[in-house]
Amino acid sequence: MPSVPTVTGPVDTSALGFTLMHEHVFVLSEGVVANFPRLWPREERVTQAVAALREAKAHGVETIVALTVLGLGRDVATVREIARQAGIRVIAATGLYTYDALPHYFESRGPDHMADLFVQDIEEGIQGTDIRAGILKCATDQQGVTTGVEKVLRAVARAHRRTGVPISTHTHAPSEQGLRQQEIFEQEGVDLRRVVIGHSGDSEDIAYLQKLMARGSYIGMDRFGIDMLLPTDKRVATIARLCALGHADRMVLSHDASCHIDWFDEAMIRQAVPRWNFLHIPDDVIPALKAAGVSDDQVRLMTFDTPRRIFEAQGAY
Repeated sequence: MPSVPTVTGPVDTSALGFTLMHEHVFVLSEGVVANFPRLWPREERVTQAVAALREAKAHGVETIVALTVLGLGRDVATVREIARQAGIRVIAATGLYTYDALPHYFESRGPDHMADLFVQDIEEGIQGTDIRAGILKCATDQQGVTTGVEKVLRAVARAHRRTGVPISTHTHAPSEQGLRQQEIFEQEGVDLRRVVIGHSGDSEDIAYLQKLMARGSYIGMDRFGIDMLLPTDKRVATIARLCALGHADRMVLSHDASCHIDWFDEAMIRQAVPRWNFLHIPDDVIPALKAAGVSDDQVRLMTFDTPRRIFEAQGAY
């Protein structure tokens, strides 16, 4: 049976269980804590994260894929500490999160240099640890494929081809950025069946979503709880429609949530997105999907079987 690296060691893909495919433990503004450490009450945040992940596990979540890479304040050693205490599996990612410009270091260097660094994270370990990345992450937003974004997409594609680990993306669904990502991945020789086009669930456009799947990719219905982008009832209705059309095996579910994000004031987050947490899918979304006609087997495909298959498709090419 194939295995996948987690922050606490490799596990058989058959043991992943109920998997949320696009989450975070912490999302931090890159470099802020290093320069202003008083802003980071570490023990408080670790305790908070352990409690949140233990609660998620108690509600049936067995694995989260933490798509936290350079640009989002990645700290895999702390995540390993939290995962061990919480007793939950966390799959770490490598890649670079930017909508537009690159960190200055990468501006004068080509995509192959960037790919080398991603491969090192996958084959040797992240941030000087033995924690290996199990997935690649890149982003394209409303700004489109800028020069910097294109370099990241091509670097991710090349690292994927060298290692075989899957790709998961951030996109701006209203402007159909997933299609442009697919074009670049195809140019780089990527098998689109090994790609998850993320944040596709921000769209109700069935035609757009079917285009992504027709080219082979999975789609991430992965922002449950961020109702200002699209309310839960509309996200549920879109998934139910796609299930009725026979696409349950091409979708994965998630929230894009975290135990703590420093981008916004905590009180504002609680007020604006009260259901943006790891419990929303098991407690609210799955019952709503079933009420909308989605079968138990289809729910299992999206939360157990398809995540397992994504990580089972291994091997460089």
